Amino acid sequence: MDFGNLFFSLDGRINRAKFWLGILILLVAQVILMLVAGMIFGASMMGEMDPNQPPSLAATLPMIIVVLVLLWPSICLYAKRWHDRDKSGWWTLIVLVPFVGGIWMLIECGLLAGTDGPNRFGSDPLAS
Repeated sequence: MDFGNLFFSLDGRINRAKFWLGILILLVAQVILMLVAGMIFGASMMGEMDPNQPPSLAATLPMIIVVLVLLWPSICLYAKRWHDRDKSGWWTLIVLVPFVGGIWMLIECGLLAGTDGPNRFGSDPLAS
């Protein structure tokens, strides 16, 4: 499996197994990056946590950085899965619809099978 292509290219298709493997890898990466950020910024993050005050930039900046680092690999992963469903990668934006969008994306990308045979985005990933 070519992880560079999986996480950094918008081209092609992936099946559900590769999609869930990619999600697992991104989840593990997120946990590791958050732990590292916690070790680096932990004192400033925890020292300023007052339930009566909104979090400061020092407390939220590490989380924002982790999200931004993992955003492009996530977009690429979802785009390839949408391509397997013979839909544009722009369908990833459906997640912006509160509640319904996330459920729709989970069903389409995580549970439903891709189109059989080649489609406009490439050959069937199960055929190779």
